[in-house]
Amino acid sequence: TGPQALGIVAMINFLVGLILAFVGALELTRFGASIYVADLVGIATVREMGCLMTGIILCGRTGAAFAAQLGTMKVNEEINALQTFGISPIEFLVLPRMLALMLMMPFLCVFADLISIAGGYLVSVTMLDITPTTFFSRTVHAIQLKSFLLGIAKGTFFGFLVAYTGCLRGMQSGYSAAAVGQATTRAVVTGISTIVASDGVFAVLTNALQI
Repeated sequence: TGPQALGIVAMINFLVGLILAFVGALELTRFGASIYVADLVGIATVREMGCLMTGIILCGRTGAAFAAQLGTMKVNEEINALQTFGISPIEFLVLPRMLALMLMMPFLCVFADLISIAGGYLVSVTMLDITPTTFFSRTVHAIQLKSFLLGIAKGTFFGFLVAYTGCLRGMQSGYSAAAVGQATTRAVVTGISTIVASDGVFAVLTNALQI
């Protein structure tokens, strides 16, 4: 849930930063406002793309792993053995996974934000003739504390959703190898769907609250 996820999170968010900068440059250059690419990348990253992409990546990586692990334990009757010894599978298997992902998501979101902004920086400096000093000053000026904290809060909630759906589908798995595969697939689909749906709810709420 933590260090082993850094590689894929860095790669995807770096590419997202590049894409945001490219798309912004195409439109803003038409109006002679290419300098605002830094603002676009900074705001879009910390409010939306950093936490959203990290949540989706971890859903396909960590959520699927949780479902597969717990499903395999059901097949091997390890969960039944724990219950026989009077150990709660929820407290012993589910809760640590959920806490681990919820604790790691804020750090992964901050890391994703920095990497994505670095992608936007690369495009801005090499293709738009924006100086590094100008890019960083515009980015710092554009990013507000409430936007940064909003992204961190959303990322933590997405971590909860990923861990919850992964563990839920794993615990609901049948007692065959095919059932474990189906549980893993359902965990990914359910996790991504709930993340996108909840992000839409967050967008409506933040607009209503003018955050």
